[in-house]
Amino acid sequence: MTNQLGLRPLTARSVVLSTLLGVHPPRLPARYLVRVGERFGIAEGTVRVALSRMVAAGDLVQADGAYALTDRLLSRQRRQDESREPRTRPWDGRWEIAVVTAERRPAADRAALRQAMSELRLAELREGTWLRPANLARPRPEIVERQCVFLTGRPEQPPGRLAAGLWDLAGWAGTARALLDALDASDTFAEQFTVSAAVLRHLLKDPLLPDDLLPDGWPGLELREHYRDFAAGFERLILEQVGTV
Repeated sequence: MTNQLGLRPLTARSVVLSTLLGVHPPRLPARYLVRVGERFGIAEGTVRVALSRMVAAGDLVQADGAYALTDRLLSRQRRQDESREPRTRPWDGRWEIAVVTAERRPAADRAALRQAMSELRLAELREGTWLRPANLARPRPEIVERQCVFLTGRPEQPPGRLAAGLWDLAGWAGTARALLDALDASDTFAEQFTVSAAVLRHLLKDPLLPDDLLPDGWPGLELREHYRDFAAGFERLILEQVGTV
């Protein structure tokens, strides 16, 4: 099943990152991260080299023999947690529309805006115009407020048709159903770990549309509920595997 999903074997960096993203607080001693790596057949030296490189790259901070996520990756963990328990609000048919008004933007600012829009789950209608149904409650980062003006409005065309043109809903749903099957089929620690990491990455791509705009049989809620049941004991399983409980 994991091969059908195209899931590649996790590297030492991926194992460390996925482990820390999956525990709260995201901080573990090096020897425990080494033990997780061993479950994937990754040598201790390879894990320790990955840890050193991640510290140098600003992904991790190290203190007293333990490694923790930096602020950038803590933000990813928060988004990951929110993708499992999204903060939605009743939808009255309005859409939020962001129009880029900043001129002569450096390439770095353009790239940062595109990343921020993706994290806000807005879709690009055309160059410089982003939108989505106004059903999510979340703050906007400064990079977005500085480059854009926000409006609210209602499309004249059927909103379901607009949503289907902005997001690949069939593609997301197909992968979600395959991940549901993979969660049920995984039986080894390495398989469970790999599939759970893939589920969390996929949930980050969920557009979180109002129910009225979703196709019949949308598996988003089912994937969250299934993963919630799966994850209830998974963090403990990770800690048991590395000997922290």
